[in-house]
Amino acid sequence: MLRYLKTGLAALAGLVALVLAVILVRGAMEAPAPADPAPILAAAKTYDVQIERDEYGIPHISGPRDADVAFGLGFAHSEDDFSTIQNVAIATRGKLAAYKGKEAAITDYLVRLMGVWDTVNANYDKLPEDLREVLEAYAEGVNFYAVKHPDEVDTGFLPFTGKDVAAGFVFKTPFFYGLDKTLIAVFEGRIGSKSKELSKQEKDAFLPGAARLPIGSNGVAVAPSRSDDGVTRLLVNSHQPYSGPVAWYEAELHSAEGWHVSGGFFPGSPFMLHGHNENLGWANTVNEPDLVDIYRLTINPDDENQYLLDGKWRDFEKETAEIRVDLWGPFWWTVERDVLRSEHGPVLKTPNGYFAVRYAGLGEYRQVEQYYRLDKARNLDEFLDALKLQALPSINYVYADRAGNIAYIYNAQFPKRKPGFDWQGVLPGDRSDLIWQDYVPFDGIPKYVNPESGVLFNANNTPFRATTPSSNLEASAFPDWMGIQRDMTNRAYRLEETFGADPRITRDEFRAYKFDVAYSEKSEMAKLLKKVASVDPGDDKDLAEAQKILRNWDMRATKDSRGAALAILMAEPVVHAGIVGETPPDPMDTLHEAITRLKEHFGRLDPAWGEVNRLIRGDVDLPVAGGPDLLRAIYAKKLDDGRLKAIGGDTLFMFVEWDAAGKVSSRNVSQFGSAMTRPASPHYADQTPLYAGEEMRPELFTEAELKGHVREAYRPGERDGEASSAN
Repeated sequence: MLRYLKTGLAALAGLVALVLAVILVRGAMEAPAPADPAPILAAAKTYDVQIERDEYGIPHISGPRDADVAFGLGFAHSEDDFSTIQNVAIATRGKLAAYKGKEAAITDYLVRLMGVWDTVNANYDKLPEDLREVLEAYAEGVNFYAVKHPDEVDTGFLPFTGKDVAAGFVFKTPFFYGLDKTLIAVFEGRIGSKSKELSKQEKDAFLPGAARLPIGSNGVAVAPSRSDDGVTRLLVNSHQPYSGPVAWYEAELHSAEGWHVSGGFFPGSPFMLHGHNENLGWANTVNEPDLVDIYRLTINPDDENQYLLDGKWRDFEKETAEIRVDLWGPFWWTVERDVLRSEHGPVLKTPNGYFAVRYAGLGEYRQVEQYYRLDKARNLDEFLDALKLQALPSINYVYADRAGNIAYIYNAQFPKRKPGFDWQGVLPGDRSDLIWQDYVPFDGIPKYVNPESGVLFNANNTPFRATTPSSNLEASAFPDWMGIQRDMTNRAYRLEETFGADPRITRDEFRAYKFDVAYSEKSEMAKLLKKVASVDPGDDKDLAEAQKILRNWDMRATKDSRGAALAILMAEPVVHAGIVGETPPDPMDTLHEAITRLKEHFGRLDPAWGEVNRLIRGDVDLPVAGGPDLLRAIYAKKLDDGRLKAIGGDTLFMFVEWDAAGKVSSRNVSQFGSAMTRPASPHYADQTPLYAGEEMRPELFTEAELKGHVREAYRPGERDGEASSAN
């Protein structure tokens, strides 16, 4: 018996060894060959570019051609954040699960479902030649960094290409209005169920497995007629995660071909996405109009590969997505899943049936062209002409320029829908007349250009409250099927109560309003405070004390506030649940949780807000004012010691001005520093004290302004840890 057992175990061990050997051999056979560095090194020699870094490590990149500058940006950004650029490219290729494991498989599937690479491969050569040169130059700058630092490169990443850059925009831009949340909700069976409705969920296609921060941003433009000194002012104030694929990177670019911009770039993007050039600038804020439609399909009972449309059975377009999933060590597995498409768009088979999705941006490939044209626009007309391309599926633009013009465009690809239907619900999929084909033209979308009020603003709220009441657009002028937002945020109320209420805005007031830390009497916070204050505390002494603290709180989240910690810990889970579409908890429950947390970790219910709310980066640990849905936006996660660690909100933001002579200047600050993923760098956290102290640094936009501030000057490949020259 023992002999047979030993024989069986030996056979099993042999089988396991054989399977492991097959997996290892198969993995080795399918692993991509290492990239040949010779073409990359040769390409690098064709570019003429200079990188100068100031005392904060911010790169100022100059060259004769736009392509030279793009090459330098790709290299400089890689010096500071190569790992994120690489991860974004891998995600865009639909290969993330091979590196990050099974949680990333949904990202890879969405790449196939959205037809990202079909779109890019079919249309890349249609892009203007000068644009393709910029895309490819940026990619070659990243490649050049990679071959100089092979220890940082994942197998199979190289070569990064211009098509990778374009594909990143094709994949990512629809996510800003929430397409990824909708697709994931359908994918997971949360559409069509009687017990669950479509909602904004804490899932993000670029950050699988990570909690999603509330999306936000502030943008303000003040015309000379409303400023006390005749200066045109612009607030560029996006709210992003502090790190990752949509964290801002600051740079200044200057080519002899007229590309001169300063502002924020995302990893993998050669274009300034918000900021300014010499003549004009803009802030972006996220908007979320209804840009997605979901159709329930009727499936042929005799053939599941067919759906009903206009009384006839149609065949699905069908392919198979093979997704390689990293398991552990050298082991991986391949998951196969059908990719279906109908006349409507991508199709998902769920426990509740088959659903097709049609969305703004489907098949669009010109996003890179529009951003390039925006960067190089020289005046209001050229800026509006760039927006008329309508290649970007969403995002608000708050604009100002040297001539004193201001504008706000509620930008989106609005589907031109058939009137008379509930486009908010699930639509019947058997009618072709409900499959929209066109977008509302640019002239038909909400926009303001030089309103009489002289001020424009947005904080992710309805476009019908963007200025003073007498200058606001009428909602009745736009059909309901456009799905335009009607909601307000606390930040939007405070914009009305600060910028909107002040007829003569000084420079100091402009700054003070941006750093406003108050909750409006109209806000959800105010409603929750009244609700919990009305509850009879009975014999609960802690509750009675908490109610007294909240009644006395001035609804301002200053560092020394003695009520902000209790109020925000109580309110944030309730408000956040509403934002993501979940059932909010009872505020009395969250208040009791806040009481317990503060007593346990601070020994009192009213610690100073700055003691609780912290900005932490490496060895830097500072108090910070602000909080959720404030103009001074800070979003945080809870630490085990009871404190809150800021992880998102205000990131790179800018106070841009054009004086009466049209000369531009700006004061900027970032939450950390230019060396986003380089803890050993002196620029890993050198702006953090400025940010926490609500201080700004002057931008060095021109050659004259930069003179005397250059700490390193080099060409790509010459630095490698030390400057080749300095002044």
